[in-house]
Amino acid sequence: MQIRLLVTGGTFDKEYDELSGKLFFKDTHVHEMLRLARADLDLEIRTLMMVDSLEMTDQDRDLVLQNCLEPGRERIVVTHGTDTMPETARYLGERAAGRTIVLTGAMIPYTFGSSDGLFNLGCALAFVQVLPPGVYVAMNGRWFDWRTVMKNRSIGRFQARTGD
Repeated sequence: MQIRLLVTGGTFDKEYDELSGKLFFKDTHVHEMLRLARADLDLEIRTLMMVDSLEMTDQDRDLVLQNCLEPGRERIVVTHGTDTMPETARYLGERAAGRTIVLTGAMIPYTFGSSDGLFNLGCALAFVQVLPPGVYVAMNGRWFDWRTVMKNRSIGRFQARTGD
């Protein structure tokens, strides 16, 4: 089973500039993460953009959608910044029926060494192989349906909204 892995940037791929004290994008860390994880999967990796999710536009989301809708692509993982991951999940969920799409990211940049990114990427790659068609977010070892997922900023975790 081939899995398409779409890279969009986010904290996952940020680097730290020691001189300015700012985070920036250079290149994706996905290839290195997959090597370290010793992933043995049939993957097609595409870097679509390197943006902070707070700067992601509906045009950017449409580019992600178009890459999800290409024929023969039924299982897709999208790396994404956590700030607007639920919004992109909803955008895809309303438009990409019939595919299994899992968005994932990191709360701490991979280059910091204490990142949750490697674990989240591994979970997303496992979930995309076993979940039925739909759009999901994979964070903190759990998966969430696009209709109910939210980022709880007070505790720094994703969870399902209740009472909807």
